[in-house]
Amino acid sequence: MADIRGKRPTRRRAVAVGELHAGVEAFAAIVERRLPKGDALVMAEIAGLQGAKQASNLMPLCHPLLLELVRVRCVPVPERHAIRVYCEVATEARTGVEMEALAGASSALLTLYDLTKPVDPALSIEAVRLLFKEGGKKGLWRHPLGMSAEETAHYRPRDISRLDGVACAVVTLSDRASAGDAEDASGPELSRGLAGLGADVRSEILPDGVEPLRSHLLSLRDAGVRLCLCTGGTGLGPRDSTPEALSAAGGVEVEGLAEMFRSESRHYTPLAWLSRARAVRLDRMLVIALPGSTRAARQGFEILAPVLAHSLAMIDGAGHA
Repeated sequence: MADIRGKRPTRRRAVAVGELHAGVEAFAAIVERRLPKGDALVMAEIAGLQGAKQASNLMPLCHPLLLELVRVRCVPVPERHAIRVYCEVATEARTGVEMEALAGASSALLTLYDLTKPVDPALSIEAVRLLFKEGGKKGLWRHPLGMSAEETAHYRPRDISRLDGVACAVVTLSDRASAGDAEDASGPELSRGLAGLGADVRSEILPDGVEPLRSHLLSLRDAGVRLCLCTGGTGLGPRDSTPEALSAAGGVEVEGLAEMFRSESRHYTPLAWLSRARAVRLDRMLVIALPGSTRAARQGFEILAPVLAHSLAMIDGAGHA
């Protein structure tokens, strides 16, 4: 199996779909629940639950997962004489639940086939596919064939909230990079992440130290920047003073964001607890200080991205939910 030890557990959800196509009489017998073998719709739902839970037994390289949710829906589609089957699966894990959703949908469809074939063996199972998946570092993925309005309303796929047009800044703290003796890699990593959410991003490189970061943060605040991500200077070294610069700039401590970063980062490295990552609110600007390595910046952004837009909304007076 693939080695997933280096991933962190995130909330995962996937929905798979497929259809059983039958003749006019067989379709009516399914919907009216009068097949010789019993109620095919109820049995299909039970089979779908079992199939999702047995995915790792059916596919040798599929990771065994402790599923927290399995829901199966059988929706008649009269115009096509079809039963459209949905299987929704969710859990919190290091890998996704696409195969579990597909196994559930397939098991439900095969059960419908088995119970209907005594009436009409001219059946077909078609268009089994993943409808969408959520979670992990890539967030929301939708099948290119799209979703109907009913499917979207029922399942409400959730993506990371965007920062379209929000003024953001990335500040790299590094003596060597500011002097031109080293290339800044962590700053561009954060800039790409913010730009991917639609933010309007500016970036700077400053030397380590309380100044000039303190005064620069105040100038960014006064310029209307809403979110500033700092990278570097959060370790235990003698020149690591980014947290002190945030303190000197004043503002309100946002302890939860820094603790979330450390807690989630422990899945990547046991050294995460040595980080002095910090977050403060300076009037309407949120400042988050992250480690200086490229990998830590990328992982830190993945951890924080889902809550950034809501954090700024709360600063503007929106509710907590």
